[in-house]
Amino acid sequence: MNRTHWKIGLAAAIILATLGWLAFTGIRDSESYYLTLGQLKQVKAGSQRRFRVAGTVVPGSIQRHAGSFDFVLKQGSLTLPVSYIGTAPPPDTFVGNAQALAEGRLLANGHFQATSIQAKCASKYQPKSYGKPASTM
Repeated sequence: MNRTHWKIGLAAAIILATLGWLAFTGIRDSESYYLTLGQLKQVKAGSQRRFRVAGTVVPGSIQRHAGSFDFVLKQGSLTLPVSYIGTAPPPDTFVGNAQALAEGRLLANGHFQATSIQAKCASKYQPKSYGKPASTM
C-alpha cells in the first residue's frame, strides 16, 4: 500500500471513531431513569444522570419566577423540592394536588432541577349525561 491509502484509511478510522463516540455520549446523555421519590433519595446528590420522578404537587408550593418556577412533589410521606427552568410554560393542569412528572437532574443540594414537566389531568373525561332518553311513540 502506498502512502495515500494509509492517509485515507487513517482519516476514515478517525471519522468513524468520532462518530461512534458522539453516538455513545448522545445516547448516554439522553437516557433517563424513572424513579420513585424513595429511590431518588438513595441516589448520590449531584449525579449527572437524568431521572424522571412523579408525585403530587403540594398545594401552595408553586412559586413562579421570571423564566422559572419552584414547586414541591410529594409521594407518600416523602417530598422533593423541584426547580423548573425551561422555555415551555407549565401546562394549565399544573396546579396544587395535580399528578406531575418531572424530568431532570438531582443537584448536590438535594433539589431536583427539571428541564421538562408534565401534568396529568385530575379529572376523567366522561361523556355528559343528559338524563332519561325520550320515549318514542
